[in-house]
Amino acid sequence: MIDVDGHIRIVDFGLAKFLGEDELSYSVCGSPEYLSPEMLRLGQGYDRRVDIYSLGVLLFEMLTGLPPFYNEDQHEMFNSVVNSELPLDQAYLSEQIKNLISNLL
Repeated sequence: MIDVDGHIRIVDFGLAKFLGEDELSYSVCGSPEYLSPEMLRLGQGYDRRVDIYSLGVLLFEMLTGLPPFYNEDQHEMFNSVVNSELPLDQAYLSEQIKNLISNLL
């Protein structure tokens, strides 16, 4: 969101969940485009590193206009998140940003 001074603010709409250092969560919530492979592998649980994944998706989307595995068919998108290679073939992305996104995801 943008505040009255034009500064960008990160907002949580009440879906945040605190996880301890070694604690796992099994709930699935959030925007489909930002769900990590760990969240989509039901029953395995995930830790707070899924937030780092979401940051990588956000960075990719800000630079390219779409999330990395976007597909109008949600089932196909989830399949790509879990099974496909990261699509970093955009020639205009520097090697440094490709490396950063790859490490975040």
